[in-house]
Amino acid sequence: MDRLRSLQYFIASAEEGSFSGAARRLEVTIPAIAKMIGSLERDLGVALFERSAQGLALTAAGETYLESCRQPVAAIQQLDEQMRGAGTKARGTVVVGIQHVAAHDLLAPYLPRLHARFPEISVDLREATQVLDPDAPGIDCYISLGWPKREDMVHVALGRSGFRVCASPSYWAARGIPKHPADLVHHECMLIRTQTGTVMDVWLFERGGKTEEVTVKGWLVCNNNHRDVVVRMAVAGQGVVRILDWSAAAEIESGTLVPVLQDWSYPDAPPIVLSYRPSSRRVARVRLFTEFVREIFREMGGLSHASSVGPQPWWAGTKARKASGMPRS
Repeated sequence: MDRLRSLQYFIASAEEGSFSGAARRLEVTIPAIAKMIGSLERDLGVALFERSAQGLALTAAGETYLESCRQPVAAIQQLDEQMRGAGTKARGTVVVGIQHVAAHDLLAPYLPRLHARFPEISVDLREATQVLDPDAPGIDCYISLGWPKREDMVHVALGRSGFRVCASPSYWAARGIPKHPADLVHHECMLIRTQTGTVMDVWLFERGGKTEEVTVKGWLVCNNNHRDVVVRMAVAGQGVVRILDWSAAAEIESGTLVPVLQDWSYPDAPPIVLSYRPSSRRVARVRLFTEFVREIFREMGGLSHASSVGPQPWWAGTKARKASGMPRS
């Protein structure tokens, strides 16, 4: 039995949840996957999967075996790619963990250029709001918003975002334009949860070395992945939104959203960070992709330069119902 191939088939089947998904991913037939997994189970003397009409579920032995074999298989695959790529053009798939808003607004406009430059490199974008996501072994690199903490990875700050406090012209006409951050307590402010589930009802402002902290409230709360909903509601005149500047650039440029308090900055705006394992840089396709990402962020307008990730704010990386209920550290 080809043990390396059987392990690759096993890992793919576990991650996809079915033999058919593994077959599509590896571009082989379903019987080939099933036969190899069956041979592996017979050789080990244990069942690795529970099979049902709903798909595959790992047994306890399968979960243990999966965790044990992922790292060595990945290491062998990377070594093979390094050897194959030593004298050939880079090819293969780069799996990128990235949340929807960053993929849509930051990366997508540049993907045609990447494809034109490296036509034999494919890109597989997967939803990942944190570098600590459990499927990390299947991801080559991350582009994240925030302050990643994994010590076994390299973290490169690509740039710093800013926030904009915005509403529609009709809303400001009806409710008045705030002259100071404290005025926002009298407005309907639509809120977004952080990646860890905390409702960000505390908005921070900074000017002249002085920080203002405002606890706001409103009728709508959205998860981080649905921030486009609060933008849409703000355009419809339903309230005030604090949104990343680049994620509402079109609305601000068109005048459907009008920013206020523009002489204030936002100390808790998240950096944009590229993260990867040190060994990934030795894989040609991953190295070329990460270099391309750093290139496009250097030329990207609307982002300030960031030389390091920097310290995270007091609310980041914790789990609480609301930021206003969390102790300051």
